[in-house]
Amino acid sequence: MSGASVLFDAPGPRARMRNRIISAVALVLLLAAAWVVYTRLQSKGQLTAAKWEPFLTGNLWKTYVLPGVQGTLTAAAVSIVLALLLGFALGIGRLSHHGGIRRPCAVIVEFFRAVPVLIMMIFAYFLYATYDVFPSKYLALAGVITGLTLYNGAVIAEIVRAGVNALPRGQSEAAEALGLRWGQVMRSILLPQAVTSMLPVLVSQMVVVLKDTAIGYQITFLEMVRQGTQVGSAYGNYVPALIVIAVIMISLNFGLGAFATWLEGRLRRSKRGPEPLHPAPVTQGTFGAGAGGTI
Repeated sequence: MSGASVLFDAPGPRARMRNRIISAVALVLLLAAAWVVYTRLQSKGQLTAAKWEPFLTGNLWKTYVLPGVQGTLTAAAVSIVLALLLGFALGIGRLSHHGGIRRPCAVIVEFFRAVPVLIMMIFAYFLYATYDVFPSKYLALAGVITGLTLYNGAVIAEIVRAGVNALPRGQSEAAEALGLRWGQVMRSILLPQAVTSMLPVLVSQMVVVLKDTAIGYQITFLEMVRQGTQVGSAYGNYVPALIVIAVIMISLNFGLGAFATWLEGRLRRSKRGPEPLHPAPVTQGTFGAGAGGTI
């Protein structure tokens, strides 16, 4: 009974042996595939020390890598802030009791969820270029931010709606019974609880925003992947350049996830109330002392 599970029975001796054999075979195949890839790259001279030497110079980082990191972080930061604002506005709008607010918000959310991000980036880029909305050096950045904001704002709106609807219905009913308006219920009771529970999903969507900045390569946006290919073209080391860019991107994503974990823990701790008060023990000698007598 100690090895039983709700989802499946605990494996017996034969099943454990079979699982070990399958795991060993899979590990051998994975190592063999990695060795084949390594030998192919080594035969092409992509993993020699000379290919990695340019990354030890400050000129490469200053000219290629750091501008790409700056472009990626700028687009991601602005897009995340705008997407959160748009997502919460649309999500709360979809929860409204007024059909004139709820239906347009639903149409907007479903439309921008259905349109690919790249199409929105290209459309915004050429729209801004046609009407001179932004200076030419900011056109690509504006197109990337617009596409990421609209798509991820629509996704965050659904996250907000699902998070609020997942809360017990009795809370909103009790608040309404006390005479609170819908806006007060949403602002003071439902949203504070929903934000804490939605935080892991919101962070996952923020990571998506950070990665999707690479799509801006198609509209000449200066970001990390584009700069990585520029390094490969300039120094003839495409594989090391892309490996370095991948390590930087993974580090940024891990940093964002670590910050979200810290923030979630802080929010949960801040919402813990004080310890409940315990009544002081009443002794026989003090009982009834207020009346001037003892028992």
